Amino acid sequence: MIYETPDAWEKATHKRVVLFGMSGLGKTHISNALRQSGEWFHYSIDYRIGTRYMGEVIADNAKAHAMKVPFLRDLLRSDSIYIGSNITFNNLAPLSTYLGKPGDPDKGGLPFDLYCLRQAQHRGAEMAALLETERFIDRAQSLYGYPHFVCDSGGSICEVVDPWDDEDPILNALSDVALMVWIKGSEDHTAELVRRFDRAPKPMYYQPEFLLKCWEDYRDETGQAEDDIDPDTFIRWTYAKALAHRQPRYEAMARFGLTVTADQVAEVRSEDDFTAMISRALAAR
Repeated sequence: MIYETPDAWEKATHKRVVLFGMSGLGKTHISNALRQSGEWFHYSIDYRIGTRYMGEVIADNAKAHAMKVPFLRDLLRSDSIYIGSNITFNNLAPLSTYLGKPGDPDKGGLPFDLYCLRQAQHRGAEMAALLETERFIDRAQSLYGYPHFVCDSGGSICEVVDPWDDEDPILNALSDVALMVWIKGSEDHTAELVRRFDRAPKPMYYQPEFLLKCWEDYRDETGQAEDDIDPDTFIRWTYAKALAHRQPRYEAMARFGLTVTADQVAEVRSEDDFTAMISRALAAR
């Protein structure tokens, strides 16, 4: 690790961290708190994916829907209106909406092959965005003058790396330039994430092999044809399985850095709180 002791961390003139863990446990909460201090550059992987790597396909998908409306079609064809994505750090809906859900088209579902294509686009984009971390560390300091840097990774980071490979290129690239920090949730946190997802199921990225097995298992269990599957019911059914699938992957990744708990993260309100939390975690190693 680039900071071996609490003293080394506290005295570092350039603090660099990569936060990872399940979505909803506090990565963006901490990143926002650090950014508001004025001393930290916030590099959001999901934001980078949705702007640099998938911004064009997201906008094109919105335009394709608009072209089905005669009034909007004529305005688009004459360049009279502009349709774009208004993605932000705290509103990633354009990205998740593009990813979509597989199943019945009358309920907003996508054909499974198209769904898998969009999943593959996300995978490539996420890997590329993660590998840009070092460049953004340099850019944040040389261009904008930020001394400190936080990478707010997506919840699916564990799906695009091999956590058990000591030579994984992405994990090595990240741990060489920043302190990897796993935000670990408890069983209660996981249960709450499932309840929250059940209330408002949202599209997300899945590892291809895992997704295909879930799709096949769900169809075997229900006996439904692809076009009959309710998209929300399928992703609700898949979500808890996805969390269980990801947990050992996060645990394996944790050896590249530190572990803090979601409860500890929830208490962070400022840069000083964050610095103290990391110091305690280093001291406890």
